[in-house]
Amino acid sequence: MTITTANLSAHRLVKWPGNAALRLTPLALAVLLLSTDCRAEWRVTPNVTARETYSDNIGSQPDDQTRSGFISELAPGINIAGISPRLKVSASAEWRKYAYSTDTKSNLRNNDRRYSASAQAVVVKEALFLDANASGSRQAVSAFGPVPNNSYTANNGTDIRTWSISPYLRHRFGSTATLTARVARDSVEGGSSNGFGNSMATTRTADLVSGTNFPNVGWNVHYSRQDMTAERSGDTSTENSLAGLQYRVSPYLSLTSTVGYDKYEYRALGERTRGRSWSGGFIWAPSSRTKVQATYGRRYFGKTGSFDASYRTQRAIWSLNYADIITTTRQQFLLPAAVDTAALLDRLFTTAYPDPVQRQQIVQAYMAQTGLPPTLVDSINFLSNRYMRNKRLQGSVAFKGARSDLVMTVFNERTAALSLQQEDSTLLPSQLSTLNEDMKQRGATASFDYRLSTRTSAHANLYGVNAQSLKTGVTNGVRQVSMGLSRRFDTKSIASLDLRHSKGRVGVFDNRDYHENAIVGALSVQF
Repeated sequence: MTITTANLSAHRLVKWPGNAALRLTPLALAVLLLSTDCRAEWRVTPNVTARETYSDNIGSQPDDQTRSGFISELAPGINIAGISPRLKVSASAEWRKYAYSTDTKSNLRNNDRRYSASAQAVVVKEALFLDANASGSRQAVSAFGPVPNNSYTANNGTDIRTWSISPYLRHRFGSTATLTARVARDSVEGGSSNGFGNSMATTRTADLVSGTNFPNVGWNVHYSRQDMTAERSGDTSTENSLAGLQYRVSPYLSLTSTVGYDKYEYRALGERTRGRSWSGGFIWAPSSRTKVQATYGRRYFGKTGSFDASYRTQRAIWSLNYADIITTTRQQFLLPAAVDTAALLDRLFTTAYPDPVQRQQIVQAYMAQTGLPPTLVDSINFLSNRYMRNKRLQGSVAFKGARSDLVMTVFNERTAALSLQQEDSTLLPSQLSTLNEDMKQRGATASFDYRLSTRTSAHANLYGVNAQSLKTGVTNGVRQVSMGLSRRFDTKSIASLDLRHSKGRVGVFDNRDYHENAIVGALSVQF
């Protein structure tokens, strides 16, 4: 059962939860770090990058207002990786400082910071566990403006910070069933000056899953409740309950089914906000390298379904998935739908580099050498305080050849608002209140790397997204193409030279396009 209630007139300050277990989890993690079982091989790698860019449009302005200049950049950073039987930690952080040759600095930033960290810990063996995550990055305010790929440009960007911490208990009832009870606290901050308020939520979940006593007929029961406090939309609570059944037809094929109930009480656009749900589907896994899972069903908002397929060979990983969900901008920041670049490459490099810590360093070095972003192509996740129905089809492939590598993704997405447009009144002016009502986005990205020698590589990157507001007719076509060479001097230093071309819409109130051509030289050193 899903129940959402909202007090839209309440604008309470976000506070730390009163739950004692959540307050004690950082202390538990610190104690765990000092335990004998966590004395694993830790790798702390400081680094610094010096980058010089010449751009003929450093502020992403329309063609008649462009100004050229040099951007000098110094970016110290650090990567941390550690794996032990009871703790796995992965973290990275970077701070960028900019200096400009032009005296006019409107629409330009002085510095930028970005970070990401995750930890999974076994606090008490076979009983108490802990997950923690944190991130900070630049995000787009609107889908109809420049995408903040160039971190020195201030136009249409804001800093979003997230964190989550989640202790959970797990108990096995022999081979009959496994019970998992979890409490999670998460926060999304940033964008308040643009009308997107800070928010904090507590989520409690319980899952009971059948064990090996049921080899042919599996079952599961799920329950969750979320209580959230948000500056703009007030207090909300959500409950969800679901029961599922899985029948094994053959060693490779299983049939699945679920029943549940959804009930939302947000201020809706005249549509139903509650109703029963059901689904039926199958799981086909003929080998450890191939898996196809699909469902078809109905929820209160209509027919729905999902599809998830993956295929892995020695040199390639293919995936295709489709999802139809109710989501929010906040949820997308916490659980992005984009393809995680490092995770995709990690699976691709598993055979060549079995050691996970070494593989992580190889992946980070490869991403730095080829200029790959942390996530591959995603729809432009604009700021909104509304509930939305999101239907997304996405495919990706990573190919590793003898001297070349290719990573490519494509997606097609439709997003329709479910709650009233008044919830975004602080984000959009009245004349554009329906801008985000019904949107369609399509996009693709490709990254190609060719090794000219053991130390020199040529690479090319392509990024493109088309966004369209079906209510207003406003469109935005974002394009960025770059190509260049990279040279590794030794195991700790690498230099690169790139040519870049970018274009897109200037902003929500300006339907003109901007164009930019740039040349970028960089030197990165690890210590």
